[in-house]
Formats: sequence, C-alpha cells, structure tokens
Amino acid sequence: MSQTLLNSAPSAAPLAVDDSDKDGPLRDDIRLLGRLLGDTVREQEGDEVFGVIERVRQASVRFNRDDDASAGREMAEILNGLPRDTVMSVVRAFSYFLHLANIAEDQHHIRRNREHAMAGSPPREGTLPHALDRLEQAGVDTGKLAEFVRHALVSPVLTAHPTEVQRKSILGLEHKVAALLDARDRSRLTPEEAAENDEALQAAILTLWRTRMLRPQRLAVIDEVKNGISYYTDTFFTELPKLYCRFEDLLCRRYPEHEWELPAFFRIGSWIGGDRDGNPFVTAPILREAVRRQSAAAFDHYLTEIHELGGELPLSKLLHDIAPGLAELAARSPDTSPHREDEPFRRALSGVYARTAATARQLDRHEALRHAVAEAEPYASSAELLADLEVMASALKAMGAAKLANGRLRRLIKAVQVFGFHLAPIDLRQNSDVHERTVAELLAVAGRCTDYKALSEDERIALLAKEIGYPRPLRSPFHSYSEETAGELAILDTAREIRRTYGPAALPTCIISKTDGASDLLEVALLLKETGLLTPGAEPAMAMNIVPLFETIGDLQQAPATMERLFTLPNWRSLVRSRGDEQEVMLGYSDSNKDGGFLTSGWELYKAEIELAKLFARHKVRMRLFHGRGGSVGRGGGPSYQAILAQPVGAVSGQIRITEQGEVIASKYSNPEVGRRNLEVLTAATLEATLLDVENNVEPAEGFYAAMERLSQLAFESYRGLVYETPGFTQYFRQATPISEISTLNIGSRPASRTKSDRIEDLRAIPWVFSWAQCRLMLPGWYGFGSAVEAWLKEEPNGLELLQRMHRAWPFFRMLLSNMDMVLAKSDLAIASRYAELVDDAELRERIFGCIRDEWQLTKRHLLAIMGQSDFLAENPLLVRSIRNRFPYMDPLNHVQIELIRRHRGGSTDDRVKRGVLMSINGVAAGLRNSG
Repeated sequence: MSQTLLNSAPSAAPLAVDDSDKDGPLRDDIRLLGRLLGDTVREQEGDEVFGVIERVRQASVRFNRDDDASAGREMAEILNGLPRDTVMSVVRAFSYFLHLANIAEDQHHIRRNREHAMAGSPPREGTLPHALDRLEQAGVDTGKLAEFVRHALVSPVLTAHPTEVQRKSILGLEHKVAALLDARDRSRLTPEEAAENDEALQAAILTLWRTRMLRPQRLAVIDEVKNGISYYTDTFFTELPKLYCRFEDLLCRRYPEHEWELPAFFRIGSWIGGDRDGNPFVTAPILREAVRRQSAAAFDHYLTEIHELGGELPLSKLLHDIAPGLAELAARSPDTSPHREDEPFRRALSGVYARTAATARQLDRHEALRHAVAEAEPYASSAELLADLEVMASALKAMGAAKLANGRLRRLIKAVQVFGFHLAPIDLRQNSDVHERTVAELLAVAGRCTDYKALSEDERIALLAKEIGYPRPLRSPFHSYSEETAGELAILDTAREIRRTYGPAALPTCIISKTDGASDLLEVALLLKETGLLTPGAEPAMAMNIVPLFETIGDLQQAPATMERLFTLPNWRSLVRSRGDEQEVMLGYSDSNKDGGFLTSGWELYKAEIELAKLFARHKVRMRLFHGRGGSVGRGGGPSYQAILAQPVGAVSGQIRITEQGEVIASKYSNPEVGRRNLEVLTAATLEATLLDVENNVEPAEGFYAAMERLSQLAFESYRGLVYETPGFTQYFRQATPISEISTLNIGSRPASRTKSDRIEDLRAIPWVFSWAQCRLMLPGWYGFGSAVEAWLKEEPNGLELLQRMHRAWPFFRMLLSNMDMVLAKSDLAIASRYAELVDDAELRERIFGCIRDEWQLTKRHLLAIMGQSDFLAENPLLVRSIRNRFPYMDPLNHVQIELIRRHRGGSTDDRVKRGVLMSINGVAAGLRNSG
C-alpha cells in the first residue's frame, strides 16, 4: 500500500490546514506524524491490520467529506466484522492519531507566535504589551497602574477532580514528540541531524504504541498531588519568574519615571490534597503529605538553581571591591576551600545551599541531591533565604555587574517570593452538610444545643455568633466523636500545625461547597475557633479566609442576601477586618449549569457578580471572586481572555482566582511556551478588565438586561423540563451515554457521585458533561437556548434586531453565543442518534431524543440568525477545519464505542470489550480537547 496511515490525498488532510504558506508546516508535521504512526502500526501489527485501519479511515473520510451514506455503511460493516484484537488496534490507532494531531496543532501555535514576534508585528491580543497599549490609548494614568500592581492577585488554581484521561507516562512521551518537532523548527538540521530526529520521533511513537494507554487502578490522592507538582517542573518554576521579569521590564521601559518591583501577585493555587467535598480519601495525613511533597519540590528547584549559580558567578574579589553585606555572607559560609577563598559569591552560595539543604531536611525529611559542603543552620523562613539572595543581587549591581544579577539570580529571587517553602497555597474545601453535622455534634456533646439541625436560620446565626465570641471551647478531650466529626477536626488541627511549620500562605482558605445561608460560614468560623485558627472575644479574629461557594441557581440568586446578612453581624464584620477588609466569594459554574442550563447559569452568575460588587462597595470590603470554571463550555469553560473581559464592571478589581481542571491543565501548562502564553493571558485580561470599562461600554443596558432576564426564564423552563421533569430522562441518560463506563474509568480519586444515588442532582458535574461530550451531543452547552428564543420572539416579534445588537455590543452576550457556536460545531446528531439506540425502551428513546433533536435544530437556526452567520464558526475558518477534519478519526471511535458498550452491558466477560470502551473514551476526549 503506497499511502500510510492518516496520510493520504490532500482532500483527506487530517487537521486544520489550508493552502497558505503559513499553514504548510502544520500540514507537514501532521503528515510526518501520520506516516510514522502508520509505519509503526504496519511494523507491529502487520499489513492486514494496517489495511483494515486504512479502509476504515478512507470510508470515514468519504462519509464526512461527501456525506456518502454508502461509505458510512461500509465503515460500519468493516468495524462490526472485526475480531476483538483488531478492534483494539483500530481504537488505539485512531486515538493516538488524535493525540499526535493535538501535539502538531499546539506546536503550530508556538511557531506562529514566534514568527509573529520575530516579524516585529504589533502585539497580539492577550499579551502584556497589547494590554499596556490599550491602557495608554484609554488615557489610564500610571498611578492607577501602580495601584493595580500593589493590590493585584491573579491565581489559576489546579483542582483535584481531573477529567484528564491520559496517564503521565503517555503525556511524557507526547512531550518528547513535541520537543522533537520543536527542534526541527528552531534550527536548520543537517541531513544527519534530520535523520536522527526522524529516528527519535519513530522511537517515541513506537514506545507510545507499546505503552499501556489506561491506568489499571484508580488514582490515589497522592498520585494526583504528584501529577500536579509535575506542572511546576515542566512550566511554572521557569515560566512564572520569567513572566514577572518580563512585566517589570515592560513597565520600566514604558514608565521610567516610576520604580517598578512587582510583588508576588501571580500565584498558582491548588485544591489537590485539600478538597474533601465528596472525597473520603482526603484525610489529615494526606493533607500533611501533600504539603510535604510540594515543599520538597520547591526545595529541589531552589537547590538546583543555587548550584547552577555557583558555576555562573566565579567572580574574584581580587579584581573588584565587594559590598560589605556580601563579604559578611561569604564569611559566614561553611565553605573553607582555599580554591574559593577569593570568590565571595561562590562561598556565599555554598553557605546558602547548605542552609537550604538543612531546611529541606528539617521541614520535609528531604535530602538534597548534591550534598552540602558542611552542616549549616536551617532558615527560619523563606524570607531569610530571600534576604541572602538579595544581598548577592545588590552586590552585583554595586560592582557594575547588573547584567549578571538580572539572569538566573533574579529569576530565583522571584521564585522564592512566589513559591516560598510551601510551593502552592492549598485550599481546604468541604460540603456545608458535613460542617452542619460536625457543629451539631459538638454543640450536643457540650450541652449547648441538643438539636441544632432543628433550629431556624435566624436561631442558628444567633447561637453561632455567640459561640464565636466565647473563649470557652466546645470540644471535649474526654469524648469519642463520630468518625466524620473526628476527621473534620483532625484536618483543621493539621492545618494549624502546617501553617505554623510552613507559614500562613501554605493553607490560607477554607471553601464551603453548597453554601445556601449565612450560618454555613459561621459554622466554619466556629470550627476554626475549636482548632485554634480563630481567636474569640469581643473582636474575634481568624487566621484563615472563609469562602462561600454558591453553586445552584437558587444559591446564586440568594448570594447577595447571604453576604448582606453576614456583613451586618458585628462578629463577622470583625472577622473580615482581621483579614484586611477583604472577602473572597466563589461562584460555581459547573453545578449551576447542571441545575439550570447553560444560558440561565451564565446569566445568574453575571447578575450575582453585579449585585455582590455593589454590596461589597457599600460595606467597604474588597471583593475577590473565585470562578469555579471547568474545561468544557458546559462547565463554564472557553477562552479565558474573553471570559475575564466579559465580567461586569467591578467584578474583577485587580483580583481574580480561576479553577483549572482536568485535560485543560495538561493542554495549557504541560508545554513551557504554551504555559507562559496562558499565564500572560490571565495577567493581561485581569489588567484590562480592572482598568478599562470594557463591559459597561455597551448600548443602553436596560433593554439588554430585560431581554436576557426573559430569555433566561424561558431557557430554564425548557432545560428543567427535559432534565428534571421528563419521566424516564434519568434512564435515558444512563443508557444513551457512557456514564456508567466513565464511572469505572480510572481518571481520579473522587467518586462520580456525591452519594450512592442515580439522581441527576447527586451526579457530579464532571461526568455529567463528559458523558454528553462522548456521545457528541454536548447538551449542557446549549440546551434550552433555541426554545427560549423561539418563545421570546413570539412575545417580541421585532426582537431579533435587539438580540443582534446585544451580540454586537455586549461582551457578555457575545461570549455566551461564541461558546455555544463552538459547542454546536463539535456536536453530531447522527452519531448521537446511534447512542440513543442503546436505550431499551423504544418509546422513551424516540420521545427524548426527538426533543433533543428538535431543540438542536431550533438552537442552530436562532443562533446563526443572531450572529449573522450561514454556518457554525463562520468567523473562525481555522477552527472549522480543525473540528471537521477530526471527525473522520473520531467517528470510527464512536462507532466502536457504541458496539462495545452494547456487548459490555449485554454481559460480555471479555476484558478486551471493557478496555476497548475505555480506550475509545480516551480517543474521543482527545479529539474534542475540551470535553470535561
């Protein structure tokens, strides 16, 4: 066969390419990787298996390109007649191609960004130079910019419930492929070097083919901790300090009249090891070990950089006078080698290394890879290490060697400022129901209230407010508490010890899931008091932030009233003052979407932000919003830059936290260059959203808001009518999606549901969205919009023009429609109808799928009319080609998945059937990229 796997005629080009020169390298990379994968399959599996895969691919391409029904039947006949082992090879081949295509696409983005920068073109949207240009054009003075820098906080938070179905071993091999492609870009290779590169690529792809795709066991929490730490090694340790240095240099060049030294305003946060909501495996020992491992990783980085600095700074005091501070630092060093007697920087660094190694040993029982020259006293805090490094930087500048201070040493100083001895602040999160049960038991045992759960909200608030002020503890050392209560108290006792050991920044926050009233926050305040993290009295003060998480539609609507009630309580206002008059509020995108649908979730989040901003301003409390966004649009995902700029005025105010979840973490941060770009986007967007009146620059908002309110009401009725009020819907969902199979996929430590229940209400948002993505419906990202617009236009016959104006002028509405546009482009009703055939009850199947099909058609028609498009993604042809050219490689995976699910549910005991289902889930997720 002359053509190799996934590398055939131009009409079957496998990814987003066109005939322009700028996309030629992408086309070349795709064909190279497709050829090498095809060669590997033929070599490892034989010509017959390779031929089957090629026939399936060609039939699928014809079916998608020409809408050739006979080609679709041909593909189905081939796949249905295959032996089990050949089916496995087909699934693996198409899955790996989609993974390799993603690598090529990412590399092309890096290539285009570099070419753009080298050409001296104007800065691109989402970069810091572009943001500063916009501020200058808007006449924002440097005083406001300096104020932003002083109070800013930008924090992406890595979360502990992944939808990343890839093993780290697979990701590591894919990183190797990316690095080899990158090497081809950055230098002209000799024929011999090119051949070596080809051989290395072939070896990497062969290793991929021979590496187990799936995990044999579910991840433990500590496995998740290790995975999270790997992104620091890959990206954050190098790229975050570079971002700080670049931003400082930009500010100094543009505004030389000011002195710019950025505080550590950009911090990576984490929930991994601290998120207990529905995860019984996160315990006090796990939390302690998570912090220890994080700290050890930070010390490894510091020790490596200090060692490298020793090689870079062999400067002799015989050639230049040295500053007194450096002389003193060198004199304190245990390094007595005569060979370094005249080298004060090296001697000082030997001492810094020895003290850092001693600190790692004392805090983490962690031994440095390279032994120190001698024993030394540990640092009491990261501030002491920072002070020693700054002594060396000052000495270099004083001797006219500022260039040496501005390289590795400057980046290390920034790293210590940001990461400290704890690496990343871990949030503690727990469900309000657990707090309620814990407090109820404490109060009952202490004789303060025999039935706390029976109290009204007002009665709870009054009781808790008093207890926070009493110095007398409720907890008795003579009572054996329930396992749940003992576990909650142990977590907070451990948090107190960790904060004492590593500093307050290690564990700054307690987050309360399912917050629906002021008493939920007061309960946590009481628990903090009982564990020594809150000082009681007339003016109580707390050591940690208490953050409500408003998740459902009702909770979002009630959020301003909840916070108003808290701020009017003297005890709570005192607690907020103790935290610098700053209060964080978290908003849940995923569960609000599952509760009320895409449109209503987005609108209620937006309204809550507006009202909360007004409320906080009235009470003179600085608000920080924490956005619980997922990877997919159905969980609040989408482009971060547009999402931040679409926030209502006053909602950002220089501070923002955003969750980063699942496969999004790997796609954003596993590659250093891609990671640096994403970090910069978050910074630039926060800067613009804070200092520019982006969202308020719209036509009269009253008409927009009224229309949006009515659309939301109608969409809510439509969505709830299907998901929660249609008889048999739960059965349909359970049978027409791979939810039960996804629940067995070893992609994280957390159970798929909060309780042992089949109810949609109890299902976590991640598997809910992930399941709809697998069957190519993406229902959480669009359902209800079509019916809402249809009904509203009957009420407002001339309303289309208003909706079109809203799309043109209102960033929030434009972002909603843009995300829906992308989701619908990735959906496929024909494939979804095949999954519907898995439903046993024919009447139920036709009734519910008929509703979904009709709503999809309505949504498409109205969306395109409002956006003024003839088809999906009309203004993004590159993404159109990327999506459509993936379909021929995803369709066979969906077909195989459906057939294997049918056999698996039919009682097949062949382990290959189950593995085939799970591998197909992996491949479809790779093709969609933002599926969960």
